[in-house]
Parts: sequence; C-alpha cells; structure tokens
Amino acid sequence: MTTTRRGLSLLLVAGLGLVAASCGSDDGNKPAAGGASDGPVTITVGCEPPKSNPKEREAWEADVATFQKAHPNITVQGKDAFPCINPDTFQAKLAGGTQEDLFYVYYTDVRKIIEKKQAADISQYVGSVGAVKDLRPDVMGVFKDGDKTYGLPRNNYNMGLVYNRKLFTQAGLDPANPPKTWEEVRDAAKKIAALGPGYVGYGEYSAGNTGGWHFAAELYARGGSMVSDDGKTAAFNSDEGKAVLENLKKMRWDDNSMGTKQLLQWEDLMRMMGGGKLGMMVGAPDVVQSVNNDFKGKFEDYGVTAVPESDGKSSLSGGDGYMFNPKASPEKIKAGLQWLEFHELTPGKGQFDYARSKQQGRPVGLPIPDLYGTSAPGNEITALRKQYATVPVDNFAPYVAAQGNITNKLEPPKAQELYAVLDVAMSAVLTRKDADINKLLSDAESKANKILAKNT
Repeated sequence: MTTTRRGLSLLLVAGLGLVAASCGSDDGNKPAAGGASDGPVTITVGCEPPKSNPKEREAWEADVATFQKAHPNITVQGKDAFPCINPDTFQAKLAGGTQEDLFYVYYTDVRKIIEKKQAADISQYVGSVGAVKDLRPDVMGVFKDGDKTYGLPRNNYNMGLVYNRKLFTQAGLDPANPPKTWEEVRDAAKKIAALGPGYVGYGEYSAGNTGGWHFAAELYARGGSMVSDDGKTAAFNSDEGKAVLENLKKMRWDDNSMGTKQLLQWEDLMRMMGGGKLGMMVGAPDVVQSVNNDFKGKFEDYGVTAVPESDGKSSLSGGDGYMFNPKASPEKIKAGLQWLEFHELTPGKGQFDYARSKQQGRPVGLPIPDLYGTSAPGNEITALRKQYATVPVDNFAPYVAAQGNITNKLEPPKAQELYAVLDVAMSAVLTRKDADINKLLSDAESKANKILAKNT
C-alpha cells in the first residue's frame, strides 16, 4: 500500500486511496468500448475528489465536461468521499448492491468481490478498450478470473528502497549507484551511521502492523511467500524469512547502523527521513512526496531504487481501480469503460495530464502509477513525466530501470492480521540481542495458520 494509504490504514485497517489527478482536451477522445449507445445514459462513478481537495476537484470537473462534450449521450455523475473507501460502509454497500455503477476498489479486495459475485463480468465489452492490450499482465491480472474480466486498474505501484542522496554523498557513496544487495545495504548503512551521533544508516518498522508489512516486502524481494498458493497456510517460516530477520539482527547488533530507538511506526521513519539523518528505508516512491509535503524534506535530496535482491523476483505491490455494479446495464458498462479509458488510461489525459498538473503546482515526475511498463503507452507516459517534471526524475531512474524484471505481488490474505503477528518477530530481533529467530518464526507460523484457517 502507498505511504498515504498506510498512514490511515493503520487506524482503520484499510487504506486511503490517492485521489486521481485528471484533465483533458477535446482531441483524442475516440469512441471506445463498443461505441456510443443509442440513447442517453447516466453513470455514477466513485472516488470523485472531494471539495477539500480543490485542485483535483477542479481537474475532475473539467474532465467530465470535456468527456461529455465528446460523448453527449453520456452523463457522468461523480460521487465524492474521503477516504474513497470507508471500511465501515464498503462491505455493506457491496452486499446490498448500492455501490456506484463504477465503484472504486483496492487490489486487495478484488478477489473477494469476484468470488462473491459482487461485480459485473465485463469480458464481452472490455476488448474494445484499446489500452487493455498494453497494460502490464500482472496489473491487468488483478481484475481477471480465468478468461473473465471484472474491472480496470487506475493506480499501481510496488515497494522500493528510498535513500537520502545527500547522505550518500557525505558518506563517500555514489547516489547514482544505490545498493542492489543487502550486503551493499549493510555497507552503506555503516558508513552513514559513522557520520556522527544521531545518524541512522537504515531504519525499520516493528510496531503497529508496519513491521509485518515491511517483513512481507523484504520477503517477496528475496523470492519468498507469505502464504501457500492456496492461501490456507503460512509460508514465511522459510529460508527467505529467516534471511530477512537475520539480516536485520546483524545490522542492529553487529553493525550498530540502525540506531537504538526501535518499535518504530509509519510516521517515525518518515520524520527521520525528513529530518535528514536517516540513510535508507523500504518504501514506495510516494514516500518521497510525503517526506517533502509533510515532513520538511526536499525532493532533490532523495532517490528510490528497487528493493535489494528483487531483480528477477517479486516486489510487494498494491493499487486500485474500478469495478462495475452487477446491476449495471450493458449501456452503463459500455459508457463506463469509455470514461475509464479517457480518464485513467490515456497518456496525456485524465490522471496523466502532467501539463495541467504542473500548471496547478502539483508534483510531477514520480514513477507511479506504473500501469504499462515499457509498452508504447508506458514509454509515452514516462516521456511526459520527464517533459513536465517538477521533481528530479533522474533520482528515480534506478527504480524505473529495475521494473522490467520485477513481478508485482499482492499483499497476502488477512494481511493486517498477519502483519500484526510478524510485528512480534520484527520487534524482537531489533530490541533483543539474543532473539531466537527460529522460535520467533515458528511461533508466528502457528498463529498465522490459525488466522488463515478462520473463514477461509
């Protein structure tokens, strides 16, 4: 999950979805998804930016006007909410079928929604959305079940290693060549910690479910899994899982590169990174935006690369998109697909209109969302980001370069409950020099299996 979402999810056990940027112009809005319907149709669309976010709300309303001018038979009625998903009402709306015609979802909810038949099968219509063929297979696969399709993505990201380029330079490290292995992380962390009192080479979470979250990210990067393929049993008590904890234990106690203050949660590392004395942490690229906006950091001081040793393996990923109310008529589905193609999937338009984002004073240049990889639309979006960048895109080049050989891997079932269990193991190795890793993982496995056995 993204940093913005993580902050709220720890309170709600759900997330705060980032509200989409949007835009448009009259050209390029070609008919899609089977063409226009014969008569007028109105569609309701979730996750309209709230009025409390005036720049994105203004962009959304301008896009609706542009889209409706090109498609005069379609009326788009946005439904705003903050956050876009309220966990107290989301499941009730799904169960009652009172969701919008196009309702907003997190990746982690998609599978359950499909299994419960709470979304429409759009397979017979989605093929006429030209962008679908270029979407990353692992991204599009989130919304598929066999040969059937149930939605389209809007946002996609995976975890990386966020680092302070300024500290790298001060420590005699090359900020353009960040660590690719955990041994290189250890070496860099020791050099940064040696800069003086208060400097921390590598920071790690271990409380409030964040420790388990980062355990999963580092486990995936090593090629491990949190659960079995069928999702019924824990799989993290493995060589890869042991390697995660052993590495952290060495950095904490042998290298003294992680600082003495532990039991850190989401805001702690963000504040440390913004304060300029933390060298590295695992996080998605939007960490840099949050550090800049909320914790007094500066975009130019930070870089992002892939999680060490994830090359050819996996990275913990997340994102969001839209599914269709199972009660939606074919006309509504066709109209909804036309809107999604325009607003979420077209380079230079909708959420990808970086020219307008720059004009509005919003940050441009972060390498998310990554919907297309290195396909033609993906390359076009990358070029537009660079053309209208307001942040130093070269700082993210190592992260971008690694993506072609990394597979996105979603959070496990019962993610928050499993993360809470693994917080115990993470906190133990960071606060007790004599922590028994085998016992910690064995105990966590036993607890996780009981959690996974419930309502499987």
